[in-house]
Amino acid sequence: MTALALGAAIGVLLGLLGGGGSILAVPALVYGAGLSLSAAIPASLLVVGISSATAALPRVRAGDVRWRIAAGVGGAGAAAAVGGAALGRLLPDQAIMLGFAALMVAAGARMRAGDVPAGGACALPGGGVDWRTCLPKSLAAGTVVGVLTGLFGVGGGFVVVPALVLGLGLPMAAAVGTSLVIVAVNAAAGFAVHAGDAALDVGVVGGFTAAAVAGSLAAARLARRVDAARLRRWFALFVFAVAAFVTVQTILFPAALAS
Repeated sequence: MTALALGAAIGVLLGLLGGGGSILAVPALVYGAGLSLSAAIPASLLVVGISSATAALPRVRAGDVRWRIAAGVGGAGAAAAVGGAALGRLLPDQAIMLGFAALMVAAGARMRAGDVPAGGACALPGGGVDWRTCLPKSLAAGTVVGVLTGLFGVGGGFVVVPALVLGLGLPMAAAVGTSLVIVAVNAAAGFAVHAGDAALDVGVVGGFTAAAVAGSLAAARLARRVDAARLRRWFALFVFAVAAFVTVQTILFPAALAS
């Protein structure tokens, strides 16, 4: 029941904010559903990928996806996810989970900071993007997110959305829609690399995914009527609490990661 509730919460945050909720997927699957870390990471990527793709559909219909940007950032991220997964195989589970807890704190701090102001050095009049100047920024952002995806099994939307708004000058609605496509692409690449690491529990992963998809669909209908900024700030506090829980559990009970 806890895992299903967290799955729904992940979907809601993806649908409303374009990212953030997926940071809970791995802890929910390890401590809520009892999966080992090696099984939780590909399961998380599957959940995040399907949920993001589902949440992106209404954004596509609304014209909120910038496809060239999604292709550039997502392509760089997909390639980097392979490297992130390879790095993860070299690290002990305990180190990965402690790093994950630190990432959760960073994600929570980003969410607490609120929406970033629209516009940036790469924005052109009329909503275009100066690719000559900003292609390196796009590739760098995609690479960072891809490494995080492959290493920790997260979508990285909490990094992508600010990068799209501040770096490329996208309005928030377009940044969220484009972020969802990028997250889905990165998650698919990460899942392809991790898929053979451990057998997936079809029942657990299926239920978790269904809850996340249902949450993302419900959130997409409410996206323009909910105070997303306030929701993000309160959710960030919950992320901090989960990060503290993960840290304590990892230090005191490291064997649980291999259960």
